[in-house]
Amino acid sequence: METGGRPSADDVQRLFLGPAPTYTRRQIAEAADVPQELAGRIWRALGFASLGDDAVAFTAADLGALRRIRFLIDTGVLDEQTVIRMARAVGRTTARLAQWQAEIMIGTLDPQVPPSDADFVRVMETARALLPDFEQTLVHVWRSQLAAVVSRLISPTVGDDALPSRLTLAVGFADLVAFTKVSRELDEMALADLLEGFEVRTSDVIAAHGGRLVKTLGDEVLFTADEPATAALIALDLIDELRLDEGGPDLRIGLACGPVLPMMGDVFGTTVNLAARLTAVARPGTILVDDGMAGTLGDVPGIELLKIRRRPVRGLGVVQPYVLRRAGQGD
Repeated sequence: METGGRPSADDVQRLFLGPAPTYTRRQIAEAADVPQELAGRIWRALGFASLGDDAVAFTAADLGALRRIRFLIDTGVLDEQTVIRMARAVGRTTARLAQWQAEIMIGTLDPQVPPSDADFVRVMETARALLPDFEQTLVHVWRSQLAAVVSRLISPTVGDDALPSRLTLAVGFADLVAFTKVSRELDEMALADLLEGFEVRTSDVIAAHGGRLVKTLGDEVLFTADEPATAALIALDLIDELRLDEGGPDLRIGLACGPVLPMMGDVFGTTVNLAARLTAVARPGTILVDDGMAGTLGDVPGIELLKIRRRPVRGLGVVQPYVLRRAGQGD
């Protein structure tokens, strides 16, 4: 960037990673005393492309990371399988984070005006200024989230000798109604704004109640809560929040409570499937819960349950749904 032109790939490399790469994949594995095959598995799990033997693509920082991994294996803190699983978790999460943040930064440019070299230089300088503070903030937030998750995972097993493979949670699916039709009527920018707004607002509501946003799937969100009452309040607030958009798509939600299998940051099992199926049969602007969850909500103040006809749901047989709504809301 010395000439003031558009930043090159080398400029980006120096900004985010420091000195230029000096190692090939074979050299870095030998320097870290890690078998070539294991080193390759680690890089792939982290989301990096496989490179030729002669490609100089690894830095001193990469060497330090690989040596730390070798130390964890040698001392028995982690075995190879756990290292690969941890690497995959880090790779997938940070890749999405990096993509999202880069889009935000590039998004500060005026979409109506072709970006100039000076615009890209400005983005790079902003990134340079943000990096140190953001790095510290990222670690702090990660530690805080880790503390919350571990506390939640071990709390059902106080006094037990082993951690459970399953947890009992309330699970919710929230789905934008007629999203395909709505998306056809919007240009790309308007569609992006709709999806981002949906994710932001649902994330805020879920977090405010202490729930967990498991994942977003464009026009759907999957969330969990430790208690059925919490999930019910999240669902009611989500419906209210989306109703603020006059002319926007309606929301429908399905809730179920029961055992789930947490894996790779996601949740699986019949309870998750049931919540998804209830969402599919819910009317626009309504919340359906299964009969098991309805039985736990009878004494929760401010809400009421309306029993509706039993109906078949794909893969799960006939279920008895209830409409969840605020007390006094009426038909």
